Amino acid sequence: MKWLKKHGVTLALIAVVAVGLGLLLYPTFSDWWNGFHQSRAVMSYADSVSKLNEKEYKKILKKASDYNKKLARTGMIWKMSGEQEADYESQLKLTDDGIMGYINIPKINVQLPIYHGTDEKVLQVAIGHLAGTSLPVGGKGSHCVVSGHRGLPSARLFTDIDKIKEGDTWTMTVLNQTITYECDQIRIVKPTDLSDLTIEPGKDYCTLVTCTPYGINTHRLLVRGHRTAGQQGDALVTADALRIDSAYVIPFACAPILLIFFIVTMRQIGRYQKRRKRWEEIKQEFGGKEDTEEGRQE
Repeated sequence: MKWLKKHGVTLALIAVVAVGLGLLLYPTFSDWWNGFHQSRAVMSYADSVSKLNEKEYKKILKKASDYNKKLARTGMIWKMSGEQEADYESQLKLTDDGIMGYINIPKINVQLPIYHGTDEKVLQVAIGHLAGTSLPVGGKGSHCVVSGHRGLPSARLFTDIDKIKEGDTWTMTVLNQTITYECDQIRIVKPTDLSDLTIEPGKDYCTLVTCTPYGINTHRLLVRGHRTAGQQGDALVTADALRIDSAYVIPFACAPILLIFFIVTMRQIGRYQKRRKRWEEIKQEFGGKEDTEEGRQE
């Protein structure tokens, strides 16, 4: 108890600093952590794709293309039956984690895996493909729709999507092909308004969806792009590896700041302890005599 009483203030100060530092760094660390796993998911997907042969590429892509052609005839499926849902989940399925490809948006510097469906567990960490819309393999008479959250303290995702302007581009990579889309329309609509997500004959669209206004989320921001000509290539690009490396940079960049903060804090604690020790010595030297007979006589 004596030790606790003697060092109680110091321990309380350290606890306050630790809690404050944790609250301050949580968004940055959490975003880094999710970014790290997003990059790993992309790299894992790229690795799975690299193990396929040309025949397997063509088989999977043809199945997805036929799915899109069927949607072009019947229209989007907003309410799926059990059979339709099973068919959707089987499309572009290389592994059991549900990833079907990834999106790269240079304007806002994000590269994110795309998963089947828009369940909350997906949207908390990645981008979800809106079930019932065209698959992200392109083709005339297709309209792929993907959705992502904004403003999460744990991940950037589509937080900066409002910075995209008409003429900006992004890419959708699925299997061994990469398709580039150029933004041509930006709309703000009510959540129930699906009129801008329909398929137009002969068009190849991709729409990015998120909530707006920021932090209020009463409407939806739709950023649509059309496929640009002649943009198709190998998905296994060097940039993927570079992005996962960048995830390691953040902790090392923050380390000097945290070290300096820790040193300054410990120095302040040390100074406080020295002052307290000196004050105790003064009390013992001058004040200790007050309770003795000798002290009263003096």
